[in-house]
Amino acid sequence: MKSWIAVLLPDDEYKEKKMLQFLSEGAILLFLSLLATLIFSRFTSLDTETVLFLHAALFVVYVLGRYIVSGIEFTSIATEQEYRKELKSIVIKSAGFTLMFNLVYPLISGWPAGAGEWFSILGLSSLAGLMMFFINYISLKRSYGKNKELA
Repeated sequence: MKSWIAVLLPDDEYKEKKMLQFLSEGAILLFLSLLATLIFSRFTSLDTETVLFLHAALFVVYVLGRYIVSGIEFTSIATEQEYRKELKSIVIKSAGFTLMFNLVYPLISGWPAGAGEWFSILGLSSLAGLMMFFINYISLKRSYGKNKELA
């Protein structure tokens, strides 16, 4: 495919086709939500920044959600042993991300002054690590089930 978006797509032809499908569905959903916002803006006063953020979030969450539940991320996981190995890898990556988040965040945002700010950073990093784990876990579980059926 000769397009600038090819740089962002996976090399696997099946994954590329599915990603284009998800992006297209997300774009249509975004277009329809923008039309609905245009219609409703005649009757209500809407905060522009909030509306734009919600539309961008809708697109990203839809495309990411479709990708996660599609089961196309882990194409080589077909046996119980591979599944357990990849699950262990996901746990380690999520824990590593949480640790790195805890180390880097205070350097970027400024050193926390008190215990309350430290708990806030720990909570945010833990939430981000858990989200990362569950996203990968759901994708792994779906991929494993799909690959098991095909094998």
